[in-house]
Amino acid sequence: MAKCGRKPVLTDAKKREIIAIISVGCSRRIAAEYVNCSPRTIQNTADRDPEFAEQLRKASLQTELTFLKNIRDAAKKEQYWRAAAWGLERLNPRDFAQQKPGALSPEQVIDLLDRLAEMVVEEVPVARYRKRLLKRIGELADELRQRDDDNI
Repeated sequence: MAKCGRKPVLTDAKKREIIAIISVGCSRRIAAEYVNCSPRTIQNTADRDPEFAEQLRKASLQTELTFLKNIRDAAKKEQYWRAAAWGLERLNPRDFAQQKPGALSPEQVIDLLDRLAEMVVEEVPVARYRKRLLKRIGELADELRQRDDDNI
């Protein structure tokens, strides 16, 4: 019995092209443009095809590792100290990247939210409203902590 449904947009040949494009450092957007689909199509295909998803993951990571290795190798030579500085800025931006004046660190933002929660407790007399506000502030703080953990 024949399968019903729409024919897959990404053929095996297009999947191979996408992997090849990503493996040289291009984005999924560029790969999608090359094979004439949308980036969402690539993601949808990866969601349905674990093997393709794994190939995408490895292609992206391999590219990143190759670039980092090249930077590390260049940084070993004294005249290419900028490669080392660039690597430090990207790998540990909290300690090495130039900070914008007035920018808050993630820790400062979370402290600010804690202080805001204290103000809500002091200033909002209706318990029902206070609880809702505190819950939303807590969720926001958790989201910021998660984002911060993801960037470490």
